[in-house]
Amino acid sequence: MKWRKTIVTGMCFVLTASMLAACTKGSGETSTEKRVLRIGVMYGSKDNESYFRQQYTDTFEVLNGDIELKIEYATDYNKMYNRGTDEQEEQPDPYEEFLKLITGDNPVDVVIADSPDVMARLIQENNMKDLDPLIQQDKFDIDAYVPTVIEGIKSLSGDNKIYALTPTFTSSALFYNKKLFDEAGVEVPRNGMQWSEVIDLARRLTKPQDEKKQYGLLLNRYSDGFSNTQSLAAPLQLKMYDDNMDTMLVNNEGWEKIWNTVIDLYKEKITPTNEDIYAIYNENQPEDGRYVPYMDDLFIQGRVAMMISNSYYLNDLRSAKDQMEEGFQFPEWDVVTVPEHPEAPGIGSDISLSTLMGVNNKAQNPDDAWKFIKFMNSKEWANIKSRSTYEMVARKEFLKPLDGMTYNIEAFYTMKPTPPQSTNSSSLYSKYPYYYDAVFTPGQQLFQEVLSEKKTVKEALAEWETKGNANLKKMKENPKQPLVDYSADGGIIRDIY
Repeated sequence: MKWRKTIVTGMCFVLTASMLAACTKGSGETSTEKRVLRIGVMYGSKDNESYFRQQYTDTFEVLNGDIELKIEYATDYNKMYNRGTDEQEEQPDPYEEFLKLITGDNPVDVVIADSPDVMARLIQENNMKDLDPLIQQDKFDIDAYVPTVIEGIKSLSGDNKIYALTPTFTSSALFYNKKLFDEAGVEVPRNGMQWSEVIDLARRLTKPQDEKKQYGLLLNRYSDGFSNTQSLAAPLQLKMYDDNMDTMLVNNEGWEKIWNTVIDLYKEKITPTNEDIYAIYNENQPEDGRYVPYMDDLFIQGRVAMMISNSYYLNDLRSAKDQMEEGFQFPEWDVVTVPEHPEAPGIGSDISLSTLMGVNNKAQNPDDAWKFIKFMNSKEWANIKSRSTYEMVARKEFLKPLDGMTYNIEAFYTMKPTPPQSTNSSSLYSKYPYYYDAVFTPGQQLFQEVLSEKKTVKEALAEWETKGNANLKKMKENPKQPLVDYSADGGIIRDIY
């Protein structure tokens, strides 16, 4: 389950009297008999239920004493980790287990999905209630949602209707160092730039010959080249394999263009390799061995002009400024939207709709289910949730720069999320525990071979297709059999078939 680690401790105890009044106004509930509202989630356990309740249900229960909330888990973490040691024992499909909660004899009322892909599948299979009539009936202010969230929600169904809401989201933006651009006499980035434009800017800011090398662009903070190809490909909806996991789909012009783009960034020294980052870390290491905050952060150290990172990085920038030693020149920075592909205008990568919740079509208590969802997405809740240091709230009026900071916050909420995928990774992992080794491992190895100039991109993608197809076939024939041996030859990965 992908519950975000929202840093909002004990928020149900810090509600103000005015907020309580606003939330309870007009409820008029006088019945002493409690109604039961059942909330279904894909993963969880009794061990973490107190955290879940603190984040999502305690405040609602305080304000609605006539409603008792019960949390139902489709897959219990403890049972999941203790299951499947016997080779003959199959891991249950998490999605199928989730469906049992939703469509079984005692269906849950509220459905909270662990990802947009799961919610999209539930909607397409007619398990979720259309919320548009309820939104109109209660004059729920959906127009106050930021474009990133509302467009992402509507994309789940394919019919532009709303079947789920989320109070929060996470997003990414392009961070840039103003000083480095000023020194180079180059115009700073702007919202809505395409990848080719950003790379051209990065090329002009790259100084590999300097004693302190300067790089133009970091595609993420940890510079994993193969993962970077996945991020760039996501808005284009390029798939690695077909929906049945029978055939690889990587040997084509789309993937070739993505790989060439990332490979060229490394070859031209526009983007640092892991070795480059490690070398800078060593440069920043004091001789006395004392700790220097953020000495491995190339953006804060002023060694990279632009970097794509998520909204949580704002917290690092705020903390770093307070921790740096006297005399350290902290970068003057700002953000713009992540680059976009001309084939997918306005669509960004690494955007997540955090807690999608909807009303089950078979809900036994649909009225309270909508009441709960409406409260979780209310202005009052957004006001409290805006104190989070991880997620961003979906309502625009409560989205403000962190304390004492000034930046283009719109960069985080104007791009559309990548449309949901038709395959669900949770189901794949449960059915095929070695599916990562079958598909991703050969891709990672071949990407490194291209970087080291042992293969061309064309050759690598063709080989990835061949190896991947063979691996998928073997994986389906014997799902419990590992495809690689990590312990052989001193830890070198090798095929065992």
